[in-house]
Amino acid sequence: MERWKYFDITHRDHILCNPLDPTKLDELLGLVNLPDGARVLDIATGKGEVLIRLAERTGLRGIGVDLSPFCVRDAGATARQRGVDARVAFVLADGASFDPGADPFDLTLCIGASWVFGGHRDTLTALRDRTRPGGQILVGEPYWRTNPSQEYLAAVQLAPDAFLTHAGNVAAGADMGLVPLYTMVSSADDWDRYEGLQWRAAERYAVSHPDDPDVPELLERSRHRRDAYLAHGRDVLGWALYLFRRA
Repeated sequence: MERWKYFDITHRDHILCNPLDPTKLDELLGLVNLPDGARVLDIATGKGEVLIRLAERTGLRGIGVDLSPFCVRDAGATARQRGVDARVAFVLADGASFDPGADPFDLTLCIGASWVFGGHRDTLTALRDRTRPGGQILVGEPYWRTNPSQEYLAAVQLAPDAFLTHAGNVAAGADMGLVPLYTMVSSADDWDRYEGLQWRAAERYAVSHPDDPDVPELLERSRHRRDAYLAHGRDVLGWALYLFRRA
């Protein structure tokens, strides 16, 4: 089954394509405190909600980049509906190779997609290089709450070093000269909402599209993810937003 089709189906009911609470996210975006005219780059923008919310707060000019044609389509439509499309553009491209031009940005983001750059540390490095001195970097990244079992790692096809701890995610930025400003940790409820909406969307799609040849694989993957989350992931894996300033 094509990757982005699976993601589109399982995230149909998501406003935010990560385990983020919208109210907590708005609090954090207020702390970013961007001036009018700020330039923002959002790598792996998803449905564009974070960038659009920032644009609704200030007169920024932003670019959102994503590999999913479904996400780029939806993000553009939402920007038009909410009246920020003149200042926010969404581009279908690989964020790792996307050339945003020579001018650095006031804020760079990569929320929940560090795989684009090969991991958390490499993501921070890539965003730092695209951010002006004194600018800010916002990333979203999983972390190990406890040591994962081999059974869980095998079920989700992850290596033990796939993620750091929460403290390790902060230290990764500090070690490269970034100044940690704030973290926002997702709760168990945030995780349950994010995961549960995916199961529900997959099951509903299967009922309404019985002739789609991808349905068996859709259900197999969704149910496997559900079982791994309930058996292990809920207690082992955390997720947080990390805000840094480039010194």
